[in-house]
Amino acid sequence: MMVNVKKITSQILTDVIRKRPADSFKGTYGKIALIGGSQNFGGAIIMASLAAVYSGAGLVTTITDPSNQTSLHDWLPEAMFVDWNNFDQAEPIIKSADVVVIGPGLGTDPSALTLLTKVFRIAGSEQKLVIDGSALTLLAANNLPLPQDSINILTPHQMEWQRVSGIKIADQTPEKNQAAAKQLHAIVVVKSHRTQVYADNHVYENTGGTPAQATGGMGDTLAGMVGGFAAQFKDPQKAVLAAVYSHSAIADKLAEKQYVVLPHQISEALPKFMYKHQAK
Repeated sequence: MMVNVKKITSQILTDVIRKRPADSFKGTYGKIALIGGSQNFGGAIIMASLAAVYSGAGLVTTITDPSNQTSLHDWLPEAMFVDWNNFDQAEPIIKSADVVVIGPGLGTDPSALTLLTKVFRIAGSEQKLVIDGSALTLLAANNLPLPQDSINILTPHQMEWQRVSGIKIADQTPEKNQAAAKQLHAIVVVKSHRTQVYADNHVYENTGGTPAQATGGMGDTLAGMVGGFAAQFKDPQKAVLAAVYSHSAIADKLAEKQYVVLPHQISEALPKFMYKHQAK
């Protein structure tokens, strides 16, 4: 059965990005916990955290290897830090978060699997869980069931999606991908040259994107943006679409004058981009 693929256009921005009410405070814009960044991959969780803060999330806590604390605060004094070896300290923060992003730079060793399993176990109802990077690899390799109560958002590139869904890259058609996403009861963002989003009975295709984005950290930045948008804007599906569109629209603009677009530049451009495209 052929599915109808809808284009994601700039219309999604004013549908989602609201003008901030005068009486708002940091709690209005959501609490987000980001988990990842092993000793060798600290940059991934820092880029994801940067995207969450710059997209406007109210309170951001980064739960990571202690070797990343100094770099995190150099880049991002706005984020709070928790040592991921101290789960007793991390657990209440994870439980109280509106959104949890797990996976950027997490790694695939036994301690990473233990951490992912613990997060899945405590994920609450109505909590949005963004699963990215090595968390997807662990999910697939260990046949972990997704938490049943949370709103699960998966952000795989095509190889990670092959691992999770069992569909080879060459066979990843909208029809097959949609069937797999429905089986998972998840919103799935399959990242490629033309990223597609699978949500409920709908398939959306992004209209932007540039080869200048082909650099490490782009996916981590998108995961942080998805988390930041989902923390602030009520409709999770629309929040994901707006994050996907914004990520590539900013990159397209930067690529008019740059050979390569760096992930942190997308985050740094977010406040002005969102201001320009907020609801009138």
